[in-house]
Amino acid sequence: MAGRPSITLASERVQRTCALSGSIDRLRYVKGARADALARLGIRRVRDLFLHVPRRYLDFSRVTKAAFADVGSEVTVMGTVDKVELKFPRPGMQIVNLMVIDETGVVEATFFKQPWIAEQVHKGDVVAISGKVTFGYGFKQMKAPFYEVLGKGGETSYARVLPVHGVTEGVTVPWMRRIVSSALADAGDVCDFLPASLAASRGLPTLSRALREVQFPSSVEAAERARRRLAYDELLCLQLLLLTRREIELEGAEPVCHEVLGPRMDALLAALPFSLTAEQRAAADDILADMAAPRVMNRLLLGDVGTGKTAVAALALAACADTGAQAAMMAPTSVLARQYAEKLGPLLDEAGISWRLVTGADSPEERAASEQAARSGSVCVFFGTTALLSERIEFKRLSLAVIDEQHRFGVGQRAALRGKGRGADLLAMSATPIPRTLALSVYGDVDLSRIAHRPRAGAGVTTKVVTPDNLDLAWGAVREALAAGHQAYVICPLVDDADDGSALEDVPAALASSSDRMRSAVSTLEWLRRSVLPGVECDLLTGKMRPDEKDAAMERFRSGATQVLVATTVVEVGVDVPNATAMVVLDADRFGLATLHQLRGRVGRGDAAGTVYLSCAAKKGTPARDRVAALEATGDGLALAELDLRLRHEGEVLGYRQSGGVTLRICDLEADADLVERAHGDALGIAGEDPSLTLPEHRLLAAEVRDRFDVYFEELERA
Repeated sequence: MAGRPSITLASERVQRTCALSGSIDRLRYVKGARADALARLGIRRVRDLFLHVPRRYLDFSRVTKAAFADVGSEVTVMGTVDKVELKFPRPGMQIVNLMVIDETGVVEATFFKQPWIAEQVHKGDVVAISGKVTFGYGFKQMKAPFYEVLGKGGETSYARVLPVHGVTEGVTVPWMRRIVSSALADAGDVCDFLPASLAASRGLPTLSRALREVQFPSSVEAAERARRRLAYDELLCLQLLLLTRREIELEGAEPVCHEVLGPRMDALLAALPFSLTAEQRAAADDILADMAAPRVMNRLLLGDVGTGKTAVAALALAACADTGAQAAMMAPTSVLARQYAEKLGPLLDEAGISWRLVTGADSPEERAASEQAARSGSVCVFFGTTALLSERIEFKRLSLAVIDEQHRFGVGQRAALRGKGRGADLLAMSATPIPRTLALSVYGDVDLSRIAHRPRAGAGVTTKVVTPDNLDLAWGAVREALAAGHQAYVICPLVDDADDGSALEDVPAALASSSDRMRSAVSTLEWLRRSVLPGVECDLLTGKMRPDEKDAAMERFRSGATQVLVATTVVEVGVDVPNATAMVVLDADRFGLATLHQLRGRVGRGDAAGTVYLSCAAKKGTPARDRVAALEATGDGLALAELDLRLRHEGEVLGYRQSGGVTLRICDLEADADLVERAHGDALGIAGEDPSLTLPEHRLLAAEVRDRFDVYFEELERA
């Protein structure tokens, strides 16, 4: 009987696998305040702890001697502390200096505003310091390096490769190592959810080995191999989630085969005041081919500001009219919904296609008329906001849902609109430039069309970065624009002084230039009227205003009655006022590159060139300043999107915090581009063979997908 697998051991392994979903407080050393501290890091389950990958490693097989630590290099030096000195050069400033010596020389480590280090590190301790080497006052130095006490009084004990986890108050780096180590000992021997054939074909280590090697690696190379296994898992599960979502949404749906060569299509093409470019025509052909096919369309149309996505979408609306069906086009703001109605409405009229606008500002009589028109089928096209999601809006035959700036809507909202017509085709649009790896990983369940070039570039935009001290340059440019008969925007991150900025979807304070009070639109409007632009007609537009107030403010600006519009990012998408030629963005470092790129697309759209001033308090060379300087250097939206992806998390780039917890914690979309391609192809193969993941070899995988994205599934099922 020797060599046969033990049923008892197998049962214990299954139990440990199931324990991954258990609460973190079931582990040793994790109770009370320590559990609360881990929760602040997003670690609530055993799985979360195992996937809390170290942010760096100290590789003691690659320690550099002090004499050979070149200035400008990033190195790890190990030595004995010869001196600990705490200084107070000025009130509120504390500096700790450690003199670290080895047999070849000395390196001085300097720490700012961390006086407790002088109590934790003592003369004679063996330490490792890791950071960038500089030179000053006759010594090689490291400013604010990572440090680790390896031994006291010359007694040294350390692993060959030491993990350094991200921690928070209440959990130190050594305590995190202790917690992870004990958790791996108790629950780390888990079943692998990947089918064995797939893991073997990709040359991937087992899950239990990957967890151990990424947390306590035998070498830095082994740690990277383990991380890539976990990154692949993350990507594959996300891809399968997206494909599963499509199966759930389309379950039992009968696709509509649209008529795409009908008379209303011909009439709309004739009504367009321009001919479609080759790129626009190609995108339209993709969409119309999908709509004519006996399958449900799920397509994302990407295009930078001004590339003509709206005109392409209009052809899809015409196909619905020729089919005798209905279409709903949902925008994130009433301003944009009304603008679509104003731009496309006259063209639809010429083509004989009926339409209505539905917003939250409609009167009871208007709402009742819209409800009756949708129910009876007397109106073909509906433009609107989330007011279209009202339970009272029931379509007779909705065959197309068009969602603009789709990442601004939650999973439930997108599914709710599509659910108003079983089997309805979905066309999502976005002006946010999205790199290929991000599109494949986050939008892997959709077909992509992209319009890269603008048919009419306009007069162009010049972007300039200024400091708050030099804002007079920006206000002078605004005055010049107004004197020439043009208009201007002033953009603020906050709505009013009661706004604490916690709802900002772009750049958190930690990545911005400072935590100083940001400018609000309400206070800025008062200040401009009082001090900077007295006598100038200034107005306000924020997301907190009622829909009718926003529409009125936008109409005043569009008509020229208002010269300066002080706004939040509510004007980021779609707003088209060709006479606007100047923009000032206050606290620009609190916005992501994609948002800033969208904002500056609001000016220079007409015959006069536009100028955008980005106010940033950050010093040159800091990440915050580098971010806004990139906009000063290029107008290439896709290049900026690639940079934004390198600087920030993919979820922050897309702004999908509301979308049910879909995020990538381990994968680096730039470094792991090959994994993105492989996971995408593997997920398509698995879903093609077994769409519901019910085959025996896929059941563990299905459970893993469900467990990783449980919040997402709950939101989807509620929808």
